[in-house]
Amino acid sequence: MKRGVCLIGLMLLLSPIARAAVQIEQITLKAPGAEVPVDIAIPEGKGPFPPVLFIHAKRGIDENERRHIEELAQQGFLVVMPDWQSGRMIERWPSEHNPETELDVEAAMDFLMKHPRACKMPIGIVGQSRGPYYAIRLAAKRPKDIAAIVSYYGHMQNPNAPEPDQLFRVAPEVMQLTTPMLFLIGEADFELRRINGGRAFYALWERGVPVEYQVYPMARRAFDFRADQSPEEKIAARHARQRAQAWLTRWMKLGPGGACR
Repeated sequence: MKRGVCLIGLMLLLSPIARAAVQIEQITLKAPGAEVPVDIAIPEGKGPFPPVLFIHAKRGIDENERRHIEELAQQGFLVVMPDWQSGRMIERWPSEHNPETELDVEAAMDFLMKHPRACKMPIGIVGQSRGPYYAIRLAAKRPKDIAAIVSYYGHMQNPNAPEPDQLFRVAPEVMQLTTPMLFLIGEADFELRRINGGRAFYALWERGVPVEYQVYPMARRAFDFRADQSPEEKIAARHARQRAQAWLTRWMKLGPGGACR
């Protein structure tokens, strides 16, 4: 089947939760073997705007992810968020990784790069948990199309890999990456996630890839949106949003005020 992007349904829906003139649109994209729901967050103004692909975690999409892409749009980014689960009838919290869902994420990336209000430039990627695994797969495959990655407590190994790989190795894509990458993770996150993220950091740094690894003291998994956020986690979330914005601005080579050059 020819791999491409076809916009099959376009429903321009102004989100009832939109603030600061951020416009939320919902569309459906056709990817190979699936129809993919996509949320788009568009900043105030005429644009064009720097493009960011947001890749959600295996918990799925709810108001937390929509709030996050709205915040990115308030920072000036045009954000596209594909739902890589519901288009293929995948329940929330899948343990295994379905490689076909990578086609859905890539279709959304192609759509983003062609969006009429997006700057014509390499994109940024922000991913949460399972999301950064998709990001490193894309960046290894299409390095010229991706300017920067922000990983919130991300997978650095294929979830389907055997136990020895989970415990002692990072995904092979890490050894191919040239894309600048920012790691954001809580000090109290799961040990294996912290270990694999740390190994990925050293592997990238040793090869000269721009990389930074931010650890937040007293912060747990999903520190940036937990319902039971501690005072420290609330501060960590604000700090992480600022660090992510600065990382994208730097490596997407944006001009004053976050404008495309």
